[in-house]
Amino acid sequence: MQSSQSGASRRTFVSALAGAAALRVAPAAPQKKILILGGTGFLGPATVEAAKARGHQLTLFNRGKTRPGLFPGIETLHGDRDPNLGEGLKMLDGRQWDAVIDNSGYFPRQVAASAKLLAPNVKQYIFISSISVYKDNATEGQDESAKLATTPDPAVEKVTDETFGPLKALCEKVSQEALPGRPTIVRPGYIVGPDDPSGRFTYWPVRIDHGGEVLAPGAPADPVQFIDVRDLGAWLITLIEQAAMGVFHATGPKDRLAWGDLLQSCRQATRAETALTWVPAGWLAKKKPKPAFPIWEPFEGETRGFHTWNITRAVKAGLRFRPHSQTVADTLAWYKTQDESGRTRLAGPKPETEAELLEAWKKEKQPAALP
Repeated sequence: MQSSQSGASRRTFVSALAGAAALRVAPAAPQKKILILGGTGFLGPATVEAAKARGHQLTLFNRGKTRPGLFPGIETLHGDRDPNLGEGLKMLDGRQWDAVIDNSGYFPRQVAASAKLLAPNVKQYIFISSISVYKDNATEGQDESAKLATTPDPAVEKVTDETFGPLKALCEKVSQEALPGRPTIVRPGYIVGPDDPSGRFTYWPVRIDHGGEVLAPGAPADPVQFIDVRDLGAWLITLIEQAAMGVFHATGPKDRLAWGDLLQSCRQATRAETALTWVPAGWLAKKKPKPAFPIWEPFEGETRGFHTWNITRAVKAGLRFRPHSQTVADTLAWYKTQDESGRTRLAGPKPETEAELLEAWKKEKQPAALP
């Protein structure tokens, strides 16, 4: 179990990074009263730091179970997203805010309950959805009008790979029905950076920092998209300051980023001696069980468009991106601040699995054909 001292140092490190970034953004609007449903997970703290730096008044609503006491100087109300449990949403009844950021909604029943309760007393409802709401991931360059995924059981309340996207789409719908014209729907891609509990993006700078031969899936020119949590948190506050409504993709960077360039940035962030061995997506797809490499998706077939979402609308609404090399370096530095016994569990293949795949590829590969 992670020590409290280690947890405190991690929070200090992340807060310093987020605060420094937020302070570079001058206040763009009068003080706003903002309610965050959640606020102590991953995106929540980055949003809180951005709002604090820009002089806004915050209230957090959560169960008090995830990192309680993280923000002692901020009003925190305890309750439950499920109106049928305990005090439910009663602490919010009758209170007024300029905007709500709902970054903890996964089931339409619960999102509908909070949206309906708050509708008479808020001007804007920002719902954090997901880029996974779409039915089609094969088409390149899709914008926010692309067709959404559906589920045969809208009442299901179990998050799986199959239900996550459709449930988020239904959550969007109920928020729009409860507050016509007032929701701001934000659909992030992979949210990455310091404090990321998923271990997905973090796998790559950490793996490369370990040195040696690294299996790089796909091809160097494959596209990749993600958003630094600090950039997303700051932009959510910008959306409130501008009273920007509508639906927005939230991923990046602004210009197309090649997978190979991202991995090179990971190499540049460490002094470790590494070599990238590129293994084609088609070869990996034939392996049983199919190996999973976090963040990367094959630039072919059903996932060809997954890392090519159109972000024109978000950029026009003020979304800005730090260099991806900074995200890589900060993520690796953050990971190293963690006590070894409590470090974030990394996604990605185990070392022995990676070694087996590399050995098999070398035995099977054929000389590349000349163009």
